[in-house]
Amino acid sequence: MGVPVPFGQFIVKVHGRCNLACRYCYLYAGPDRTWRDRPAAAGPEVLDRAATRIAEHADTHALSELALVLHGGEPLLAGAGRLAAFAGLVRERAGRERTVHVTVQTNATLLTERRIATLARHSIRVGVSLDGGRPAHNTLRTDHAGRPSWPAAVRGIRLLAAHRPEAYAGILTVVDPRTDPVEMYASLLELGPPALDLLLPHGNWTAPPPGLPAMDPHRHGPGVKRPTPYGDWLSTVFDRWWSAGRRETRIRLFEECLALLLGLPGATESLGLDPVNAVVVETDGAIEQVDSLKSAHHTAAATGLDIFRHSFDDALSHPGIAARRSGAAALAAGCRSCPLLTVCGGGNYAHRYRAGEGFRHPSIYCADLERLIRHVTARLTEATATATADATGNATAHATTRANTTRTATGATVTTPASPTTGPVYAGGPR
Repeated sequence: MGVPVPFGQFIVKVHGRCNLACRYCYLYAGPDRTWRDRPAAAGPEVLDRAATRIAEHADTHALSELALVLHGGEPLLAGAGRLAAFAGLVRERAGRERTVHVTVQTNATLLTERRIATLARHSIRVGVSLDGGRPAHNTLRTDHAGRPSWPAAVRGIRLLAAHRPEAYAGILTVVDPRTDPVEMYASLLELGPPALDLLLPHGNWTAPPPGLPAMDPHRHGPGVKRPTPYGDWLSTVFDRWWSAGRRETRIRLFEECLALLLGLPGATESLGLDPVNAVVVETDGAIEQVDSLKSAHHTAAATGLDIFRHSFDDALSHPGIAARRSGAAALAAGCRSCPLLTVCGGGNYAHRYRAGEGFRHPSIYCADLERLIRHVTARLTEATATATADATGNATAHATTRANTTRTATGATVTTPASPTTGPVYAGGPR
């Protein structure tokens, strides 16, 4: 398989507890219980060693840039000053010739003008986790006393947007098909996010997400018709976003889907076959796989490695990490023969799990992903055909267009632009 692709995104759990008790949280209310035995916060020795290991990995693989995600729990429980100091330490160890992009993923309830200023002064961008732009969307996001988090969260987001927009990375929202998709999208736009990350809930074949029935992965894989509430919801938001006439905000899932349809590389765990390049450092220094795996079963993300005894290169060869990075080889036979393979990529690895059988299954969202990808393909085909006709206006130009088309994974043909771009990817990390 050649030399493994190095990690490029380092998710460090600076604080392992949260000031909220969201009722759907897969991390603290899910099957994995490893957080209970770990220290609440990463100690100085853990952060110091993590910075060294990150720089070591960057040096070994001659990385020109890398992403550092300050995560939790709620990372701001560690204090903005401590986050800034750790970001500075990683940059110092990585060297001035290397760019370190730093993001903190927060629920926004602890954001104040002073904390935002501290983060912005140290070039730390702020990603926010939120269920929507209305109080009614966030009723499940309560504190440990059952009080709503919305007032504090929206106050923090508005401070960020108003005072330090350059530090505003965007909003991460988990899709809820029970909400009105257009109303939800419009409510989030009111908070001025430069980017949105729309994530599917972390469900699997053993524990299906809300709105999907219990199913058998051997009978409900690629090509099998069933209701697609998540695909329908996302397709409706795509139409609203696509038809706006201008880019109101970046939506990572949609831009990645478009890029993959055009034959460009993908950069998300939810789509495509490119190796996942993220690794996690827990508060006790343990090296783990991404948190989404914790929704599958207890210790699903564990590797048995830690930053005191092992390098990140050691983690590259761990069987679990290698399996997640092996592309089509890790997929079920039905996925490997699916015409959407290069775009869908089998979906998120965690969503393929079935108790007693592991992860070699289609995604529990297989039909929903097909619904979205085919819908995006149709809209892309329509748009490129219309643009070409408007630009040329004659049969000769149409013949040239036919000679310069790209056949997508769904069988449709779309015109390939001269220099398609999707811009930088919002690195909010798993949540």
